[in-house]
Amino acid sequence: MEEQSRQDCVAAVRSALPDDDTIYDLAALFKMFGDPTRAKILSCLQLRDLYVGELAQILGMSDSAISHQLRVLRGAKLVKGTKEGKEVRYSLDDDHVTKIMEYGLTHVNEER
Repeated sequence: MEEQSRQDCVAAVRSALPDDDTIYDLAALFKMFGDPTRAKILSCLQLRDLYVGELAQILGMSDSAISHQLRVLRGAKLVKGTKEGKEVRYSLDDDHVTKIMEYGLTHVNEER
């Protein structure tokens, strides 16, 4: 490849990159999936909407530990809560979260 062509290639890729703020936000999003407890919560919510107590029972954790992780996931807009009486039922925020989980699991399972 001639030098000008390489420079054009580098310039084209550089100009197509997302800006630094977008890359930072993307890295922060993927960091949310880096915690096994959060990944388990997301996996549960992929199957059905659940209350804190149900998640705590399923995962063998305290309500407060689950609530803490749900706050983190809510802050990242990965889960949402719907008030039902005195309790809150949690679900995945949108179809994008479901797809991220599906693609991640497919990728992990391909390597096995």
